[in-house]
Formats: sequence, C-alpha cells, structure tokens
Amino acid sequence: MGPMRTMGSNRQVDERRKRGLALLREGLTAKQVASRVGTSVRTVQRWAKAAQAGKPRERQRPGPKPRLKARQVQRLARQLQRGARAHGYAEEHWTLDRIAHLIWTLFGVRFHPSGVWWVLQRMGWSSQKPIRQAVQRDDAAIESWIETDWPRIKKVARAGRDPGV
Repeated sequence: MGPMRTMGSNRQVDERRKRGLALLREGLTAKQVASRVGTSVRTVQRWAKAAQAGKPRERQRPGPKPRLKARQVQRLARQLQRGARAHGYAEEHWTLDRIAHLIWTLFGVRFHPSGVWWVLQRMGWSSQKPIRQAVQRDDAAIESWIETDWPRIKKVARAGRDPGV
C-alpha cells in the first residue's frame, strides 16, 4: 500500500507544497516548515528531494485504482457495440449482469453488477430502457386511425362541448 493521500484538492496540495518549498529556500528546517504548512516532516523532506531532482509532483487520483485499464475499456466498448446477440443472448439488450459476465469472459476480472455501472459511467454510457411494443402492433393501422378516425372523434368531442363553459 502506498502513502496516504494528502488532505485537500490537488490545487490546495500544490499551494501547500509551493509554500513549503519557499520556506525551505528561506532557510527554515523541515520541522519548522511542516508545522507552518500543516504536514509531516517526512512529507517536507520528500518535497525537497523531488524539487532537488527536478521532479514535478505526481497527482494522485482519489479512490482505488481502476480494475480495467484504458485499453480494456476500449475493447469492452467495441464488444458491447457488437450487441448482445453476438455474444449468445436471445434479446438484443445488455443488462449489468450480462456485462459483468462479458468482463469476466474477456479479462478475468469479476465485477458486481453495481460495479459494472461505474465502469459504464466512466465510458460515458448511460442506462437505457428498451421501449416495449406489442408483437402484433400494426403501424399502418395506427397511421390510418390517426389520419381518419382521430379527427372525426376530435370533431365530435368539440361539437359536444357546451359553448357557455
């Protein structure tokens, strides 16, 4: 396990580091700098060593490291775009369980379905619910009804209204 993340945003940490390095250049000891900027002596020593070597500060991401690398996420996206049927499912829609199984098959990494949701968000994907339509739906009959029957019904409904209302 690596060092703990310093408290504050990256901008705040950068400001604290810059202030600490300036105090070191003024001749203060690491202990004095640490107490002034609110960090440990060891952190100030690391700052000084990195500055002397000319290394910029490494920005740490909060939270755990992603379990899928960027290449794997790109490959997953390509496989998802092929569709669920291409992967042996009867219906052409993805569920979190199905995607978790696909990730396990492709990369050997287990995800709980709720973890799959975070992967999809990282990819910029959103949840979509399929529109359910009756199998016996007749689009031509619906179009005909809208063009002929609906205007007649609407006309009768308007005519039946009391003009005084």
